[in-house]
Amino acid sequence: MPEYKGTVTDIIFRNEDNGYTVLSFKPENERTFTAVGVIPFADEGDYLSLNGEWAEHASYGTQLKVASFAFCSPESRNELEKYLASGLIRGVGPDMAKRIVKHFGTQTLNVLDTQPERLTEVSGIGEKKAAMISESYAERRGTQNTIMYFLSLGLSPSLAGRIYKHYGADAVLVTRTDPYRLADEIRGIGFKTADTIALSEGYSQNDPRRIRCGIKYVLNESLNNEGHTYLPEDKFKAEANRILGAQEEEIGRELTGMLLRRELVSEQAPDGAHIYLRYVYDCETDAAIKLSSLARQHAATRDLHARAALSDGTVLSEAQIQALETALTNSVCVITGGPGTGKTTLIRGIIDIMKGRARIVLCAPTGRAAKRMSEAAGLPAATIHRLLEYGAEGGEGAGVFKKDENNPVKADIIIVDEMSMVDIFLLRALLRAVLPGTKLVLTGDKDQLPSVGAGNVLRDIIDSGSVPVVRLTEVFRQSAESRIVTNAHLINRGEMPIMNGKNTDFFIERVPDALRAAQSVIEMVTRRLPGYMPLDPLRDIQVMAPMKRGDAGVYALNALLQEKLNPLAGRAQIKRGEVSFRAGDKVMQVKNDYSICWRRAGEDGEGLFNGDIGFVTEVDARAGSLLIRFDDEREAAYDREMLEEIELAYCMSVHKSQGSEFPCVVLPLVSGPPMLMTRNLLYTAVTRAKKLVVIIGREGCIHAMIANDHIQERYSSLCGRLRQFAFREKTPDDTAQI
Repeated sequence: MPEYKGTVTDIIFRNEDNGYTVLSFKPENERTFTAVGVIPFADEGDYLSLNGEWAEHASYGTQLKVASFAFCSPESRNELEKYLASGLIRGVGPDMAKRIVKHFGTQTLNVLDTQPERLTEVSGIGEKKAAMISESYAERRGTQNTIMYFLSLGLSPSLAGRIYKHYGADAVLVTRTDPYRLADEIRGIGFKTADTIALSEGYSQNDPRRIRCGIKYVLNESLNNEGHTYLPEDKFKAEANRILGAQEEEIGRELTGMLLRRELVSEQAPDGAHIYLRYVYDCETDAAIKLSSLARQHAATRDLHARAALSDGTVLSEAQIQALETALTNSVCVITGGPGTGKTTLIRGIIDIMKGRARIVLCAPTGRAAKRMSEAAGLPAATIHRLLEYGAEGGEGAGVFKKDENNPVKADIIIVDEMSMVDIFLLRALLRAVLPGTKLVLTGDKDQLPSVGAGNVLRDIIDSGSVPVVRLTEVFRQSAESRIVTNAHLINRGEMPIMNGKNTDFFIERVPDALRAAQSVIEMVTRRLPGYMPLDPLRDIQVMAPMKRGDAGVYALNALLQEKLNPLAGRAQIKRGEVSFRAGDKVMQVKNDYSICWRRAGEDGEGLFNGDIGFVTEVDARAGSLLIRFDDEREAAYDREMLEEIELAYCMSVHKSQGSEFPCVVLPLVSGPPMLMTRNLLYTAVTRAKKLVVIIGREGCIHAMIANDHIQERYSSLCGRLRQFAFREKTPDDTAQI
């Protein structure tokens, strides 16, 4: 990889958030060229060493794509004069630069570094001016040395720049004094990065700061990756020992200290102690108290007879009438059932009866689910985040719900759909904004995969017995005519689906291995299905895969589908690792980010969330930025650093499909680990389709998945807490009227 040393002659563009820079660069005795890359804090006049590869940009011509860089000291008299005269150092112009270099020669920077008082030897420089020049030079060199220190530790330029922006001149001191602070205070730095820095600085494996940071890391990883709200003490200690490699007594000592300081909570249970992060414990407890309190409220509609209240022409079965009365005569109610069992019909029935009598609010966890709910119910529906007026406040990436106990949602009835997607944090936020006396109707399918976020909310509420539950089991005639619906129920009962046949909407194409499955997926999406019925390959057909890796996994299929449906063909693109993003790409937001700003028809807002799907509409490769329009017409700009928050979505994991519906689902099923290949994963995938399901793979794999009714355990205490709080003696505050 070629190396070039020279002077920055112009900063053409800089993204101040991530350090992505486009600059003009003049090596000594060579022509000026354009360099692009993450080069934080480089300014006009700086002397740099650049390493990179040459690339041809469609709009901007030949550029050096910088892979690494370093701040250097100019060596020749000419370069020293340029550097001093660049304006980077206060009090030094072109004439003064010539005089300084003439006096000190190639030792100029050494004098500035070690003997700045000697500047008074130069004609025209007194003590005050010498002090000003020395101070300005020291600031500049301090910034450069700080960045180079972090780069020497193996951090990326953007992370190095982020640390410096956060701590300023104290960045190196903070890092050397306690590198584990970075894991708590800098977005993008976790325990492993901080630990690498600390160990390279000579920290011991048994250092208390390391152990405390590692303890939080273990609990956060189980929360974010496994969905656990706590860990049993024995499992926690085993994992902490594995991660830290520290002595067991040292881990126990720091755990005790963190418990005493209330950073963590240990709760005794029949199976032993449960270890929580403090804020997770508080969240789970608060959610249980608030839901239990709402459930004890007296419902003003307790004597309402559903059949008499329904509009003329609304026909419900006896079971639906009973379910409707249960929903209407209780302050909190859960409606659960599989596809075609009438959940939407019951929601419409509630609206039919209560419209004009009560303020009705509809909401769902995702934009797609809210849109579908609105279309089915005939009333506007919002995402839960939007209902609660979510916005970024209080620091980088932090989010605040503006609706809470002091600013509640003004409603008499709140109906929440797709409750299987709601995690413990979103549940608590919602409950905090519900006024006593407001009727809460929670609907969802308990047999789908649990939420991507932590907790097991819908299942825990149902299992607790603390609120009335309407279980819909009857599949109505119109839905029963859909093979998708009947097969979903067969799968849920542990039976094989009925596949192929005349005039059906559920097919299997048998292939022997993953490579053949991938080839068949591409052919199916790009040619065969659009020829079979009017389906847009990008907007109507969704490929899902159980696994991310492998020949028929999410990553491989995304690359193949992108090349077929949105080939490069000379257009601009931005790369993150092996993944390229181009205008026209179908993408998904894969992290909750409350600080992203978006715009929609003149409306401005903040926050995009895990599972939001959209299309790239613009790419500025020079600036390293994308513009994405999401399904609900929100538009958001992404810089290069934010690309880690999006993925291609031509194919998505089944987990990421929750809350969405697509006209057609294509599902490659060949083989996979039993932990992933489960009955409820197959059930969830099938129920995402409205018109057509195509499975590509082996029937043996389908058999194995249906036989595997294992549901991975999530450690959650919501069920037990609801039982604890639900049956307290009623108080006067438990009575409220709509």
